[in-house]
Amino acid sequence: MEDSTTPYSLDSTKVAEATRRLLTERGVTVEQIGELVLFLQQKYFPTLTMEACIENINMVLSKREVQNAVLTGIQLDLLAEEGKLLSPLQEMVRNDESLYGVDEILAFSIVNVYGSIGFTNYGYVDKLKPGILEKLNDKHDGQIHTFLDDIVGAIAAAASSRIAHRQQAEKEMAEGKIKPNPQTSE
Repeated sequence: MEDSTTPYSLDSTKVAEATRRLLTERGVTVEQIGELVLFLQQKYFPTLTMEACIENINMVLSKREVQNAVLTGIQLDLLAEEGKLLSPLQEMVRNDESLYGVDEILAFSIVNVYGSIGFTNYGYVDKLKPGILEKLNDKHDGQIHTFLDDIVGAIAAAASSRIAHRQQAEKEMAEGKIKPNPQTSE
């Protein structure tokens, strides 16, 4: 427990570590998200590797907005599992009510980090639910992933968007249309 007399100070390292730890504890690996990224991008970039997918996922996960969304969504899922949300929110989250869209809105905060192409990628994986998303969407294991399935899809969509933007920039640099910008190395 924190000392209430000490002023609050954000610890970015703790936030980043908690984000990754909670994803792992909830059964999601970076490699599983990487499989989603490959699923989304391999048609457009046939030489795309899992290593490149993971690198881009790690860059997405390094963003504060993404970390905030992951922490918030997982916390709400956990509270719903424990029955600690107020009714009728408890029932809506527990049952992943189709007309409850706050889980998608939270995911959009992740998708927005890398531009509008992420929206189409997100919508596509959210509809198909491939790979880890199918497992997270399964309601039979007792865990609630109302927020997490959307968050994982959004992370994959954002990483896919990042790849697409970078591939286009590399193409234009090779054609001499743009010059490398060292300030955009993120």
